[in-house]
Amino acid sequence: MSNKEKNFASAVIYVHNTEDRIEEFLRTIVNEMENNFEHSEIICVNDCSDDNSLSLIRKTSKAVKSTSISVVNMSYFHGLEFAMNAGVDLAIGDFVFEFDNTILDYDKSEIMNIYYKALEGYDIVSASPERKERFSSRAFYKVFDHFSKLDYTMHTESFRILSRRVINRITSMNKTVPYRKAIYANSGLKTTTLFYTVHGDRKNSFDKSERKYRSGLAVDSLILFTDFGYSFALSMTTLMMLISLFMIIYTVVIYLKAQPVAGWTTTILFLSVAFLGLFGILAIIIKYLQLNLDLVFRRKHYSFESIEKLTK
Repeated sequence: MSNKEKNFASAVIYVHNTEDRIEEFLRTIVNEMENNFEHSEIICVNDCSDDNSLSLIRKTSKAVKSTSISVVNMSYFHGLEFAMNAGVDLAIGDFVFEFDNTILDYDKSEIMNIYYKALEGYDIVSASPERKERFSSRAFYKVFDHFSKLDYTMHTESFRILSRRVINRITSMNKTVPYRKAIYANSGLKTTTLFYTVHGDRKNSFDKSERKYRSGLAVDSLILFTDFGYSFALSMTTLMMLISLFMIIYTVVIYLKAQPVAGWTTTILFLSVAFLGLFGILAIIIKYLQLNLDLVFRRKHYSFESIEKLTK
């Protein structure tokens, strides 16, 4: 290709026990980078693979012509999010491709499609498969969208492209990025999703450590990026306060209209009032923790999508 893109492109690839497909996937990415960009780099994040993934990456890199290939070997299993953070931190491209898995269930042209979409003014462009999501994924995204304050609807994504501007912004917003998709959607920059037709029936399979990590990530994300935890805790606290209040009224009624066992009224009344006060304190603590979460973890002074200079 004679007219290659002038922008420097980085591709960050997550690798964990993918010896059955990493060679084909890496060759595809290398060809796309070398055929379409004058300057490019590929960063493979080896998240403590215990198969032949690393040796296959080294083997494939020997046939590379111009693209720089690096491998980040994590010292222990970090999981997708923190491992990809390590790769993105090392990327120097004007645009950074993030490949969360090495499954080629799309035509290779989709890689450049999201790049060209980014050139239209989008800082984050994601590629999502047009197929029915797993029940667990559908349930997670439904709860996430319901309790989050984001206009962006979350989907299962295979890969995405980020502009340098969004990387700089999220770095200034947060020191750590426990769930990149939520942070990107909350960055205030233009975001869109392109859906692609799935080719073949390749599906991602997770080992025990990955399944455990993803389950924990789902819970952590709901607590950190949505009001799910706060709403649930506050609802349960309110319910228990109402029950305690009912017990107070019930105790007084029994005392006035019946002949309870000596000491029963005092004991139940004390416990009801104590629990009412306890759950009242819990409601305040929950609200306090929510405010701290908003001010510290989700802190950002302002958020804007773009700046237009109308006069010189």
